[in-house]
Order: sequence, then C-alpha cells, then structure tokens
Amino acid sequence: MTGPVAAAGRTKPSLWQLIGYCYFSRRLPDSMLDWVRNDLAGPGATRRVMIRVFIPAFVILSPFWLIPTTLYVHLSMTVPILIPFVYFSHALNKIWRRHMLRLHGLDPALVDEISRQKNAHIHQAYIDKYGPRDGPASSSDI
Repeated sequence: MTGPVAAAGRTKPSLWQLIGYCYFSRRLPDSMLDWVRNDLAGPGATRRVMIRVFIPAFVILSPFWLIPTTLYVHLSMTVPILIPFVYFSHALNKIWRRHMLRLHGLDPALVDEISRQKNAHIHQAYIDKYGPRDGPASSSDI
C-alpha cells in the first residue's frame, strides 16, 4: 500500500518526509506526533538539530578538500565557514525546535521539559527554603 493512505498510519517518517521535515519545515501527519515530540523535545534533540544543520554545510564544503593543497589551506578554506554553522545552530536551537513544535500543534514549552526534570530538585530546594513564588515568573524577576 502506497500513497497518502499508507503514510497516514505510519509512526515514523519516510526518507522524503524526513528531508522535508528537517530542511523545508514540512509538517508531518498527526500519526507521527509522538515521533515529532521525541525528536524535538526528547533526549538528544539538541544534538540531532545541530547535526542536521551541519550536514548541508559539510556537503557544500567537502569538494574543497578535493583541491590538491596543504592541510593548512584546506582548513583555512572550510573551518571559517563551518564555525558560524555550528555557532548559529547552537544559538538558534531552542527557537527552531519551538517553531517546529508549534507547527505540529504541540506545546512549545516541551523544549525545556528535560531541563525542568533535571533541575526539579533545585527548584524544590528553593521552595522548601523560601516558599513558592507568588505569581508566574517573568523576565523582570531575574
């Protein structure tokens, strides 16, 4: 069985769906929402997004390594271009993941779920010592 009927029951994206999802912000079917949730908010999500940003940069820059020259010249041709890819993929990681969660109709706050679970004991210690906060936290409280 092929076509949209087969894709509707799938729980993991096909290669073409994955490429559209990763590089063209395409929405996956609702049957894959658990996969999307785990991909964007589960363990290793930051690493996966950074690798996905690195792959096109690597493909574009790899022909430079076919030019016969020294290692120093190869590095000076490719590393200054790769550094911004790595830097911006890290800096914009949460923003991109929140966008993709929102695109799929999921809660963008899921991006911080692992951090909240990891730091729950710190917040509980604060509450035990000082009591709960009076209202919702805002950036002006910091």
